[in-house]
Amino acid sequence: MIQLKEKSIYITGGASGIGKAVTEAFIEEGAVVTILDKSVEGLNQLKKRFGEAVQCIEGDVTVYNDHVRAVSAATETFGKLDVFVANAGVFDGFAKFKDVTPDAMSAAYDLLFDINVKGYFNGAKATVNELERTGGNMIFTVSSAGFYPDGGGVWYTASKHAQIGLMRQLAFEFAPDVRVNAVAPGGTLTALHVIPPLQPFVKSVDNETKEKSIKTRNPLQIAMTSEDHVAAYLLLASNNSRAITGEVISSDGGLSVRGLG
Repeated sequence: MIQLKEKSIYITGGASGIGKAVTEAFIEEGAVVTILDKSVEGLNQLKKRFGEAVQCIEGDVTVYNDHVRAVSAATETFGKLDVFVANAGVFDGFAKFKDVTPDAMSAAYDLLFDINVKGYFNGAKATVNELERTGGNMIFTVSSAGFYPDGGGVWYTASKHAQIGLMRQLAFEFAPDVRVNAVAPGGTLTALHVIPPLQPFVKSVDNETKEKSIKTRNPLQIAMTSEDHVAAYLLLASNNSRAITGEVISSDGGLSVRGLG
C-alpha cells in the first residue's frame, strides 16, 4: 500500500541527513515533495534522482519570503499542500557554556535560534492557510535534547525545548483543522552543522568515537542512522494518524527508560 499517494509535502532541510532520508521515503510512498534548502549540490542530486516528483528551492529558512516562494511553488505545481515538515537545523557541537566568550555566546544565540526556532515559526506561518484547505498537518523535527540534558550544549537544548513548546501551542490553536506533531530523534550518525561562532570552542570527534558514545547512551545500544527515524514521519504524514495531535514520537533508542544505571 502506498501510504502517501497524491499527497503534496513541503520540507525544509530535505537535501541532507534525516531530511533527505524522509524526502526519499515520502516519494517512495507516493508523495510529491517541495524542498527548501541551502545546498545547491544536494538539491541537484535529488532533482536528478526523482525528477518531476520533487521541486527544489534554494533558500534560507530564516527568511519568511523564502517559505512563501516554496509554498507557492508547491501549490502551483502540485495543486495543493497536505503536509509541512519543519526539519532544517544547526548544532552547537556540545560547546560548554562556561568556556564560550560573551560575544560568541550572543552570536551563537542569534544564529542558532534564527534557524532552529524562527525557521519553524516562518514555515508554520507560511503554510497554515494552505493546510487548513486540505485538512493537513505539520511535523516538527525536534530532538531528545528537548527532554534531556547533554544532547547538545545550552543553545541547541534550549532551541529544541522551544520547538516543542511551539508545536504544542500550534496544535492547540490550529485544532480541529490542522494537526501538529513532532519526531524526536536521539543521537544519530548524521552531519549536523556546528555554527561558526562556537567552532573555536568545540572538539572534533571522529565517527567511530561518536558511534560508540551513542551506543552507550541508549538502552537499545544502537547508533541510529537517518533511516531509523523515517517510519515516524511516514505515520504522522499519513491519514493513519488522524487522531494524533500535539504529540512527540521519540525515536531515540529508549532514553526514557534508561533508569539510574
